[in-house]
Amino acid sequence: AYCYHGQTLLASDKCGEAIRSLQESEKFFAKAEALCKEYGETKGPGTTAKPSGHLFFRKLGSLIKNTLEKCQRENGFIYFQKVPAEAPQLELKANYGLVEPVPFEFPALNAHWTPETLAAFDLTKRPKEDAAKPKPDEEVKPLKEPDIKPQKDSGCQIS
Repeated sequence: AYCYHGQTLLASDKCGEAIRSLQESEKFFAKAEALCKEYGETKGPGTTAKPSGHLFFRKLGSLIKNTLEKCQRENGFIYFQKVPAEAPQLELKANYGLVEPVPFEFPALNAHWTPETLAAFDLTKRPKEDAAKPKPDEEVKPLKEPDIKPQKDSGCQIS
């Protein structure tokens, strides 16, 4: 999140804050990388999972590094902004791209659904039907196929 927030800050010409955000991102990435390598080396049924080798994780590391170098380079040539001591706060509540959830409420029960009505739906009291028994298969009578012989004289001529 800090990496992408840093890219947004750089796009809005806040290079000093972008550098600090990317430095924070680099710190958390190093911590996550250490945890992923430790997870990959543990014994147990999940040993085939290697999160540190996942494509997203590998791309994120190079993205953080390249963006931080770009920010530092541009800050040295163009912006000359001071890097703050504390990382900028992330907006945790998204204000675009998401639909506001509609709270679900059960509809009110109809007056016809009384305890007596519900008790009438007892499936143990249903009548036994003969339709549940499998029907004996009827014998399939063989059909006589027509005798088709290839004919040489079909009436077609090639001229």
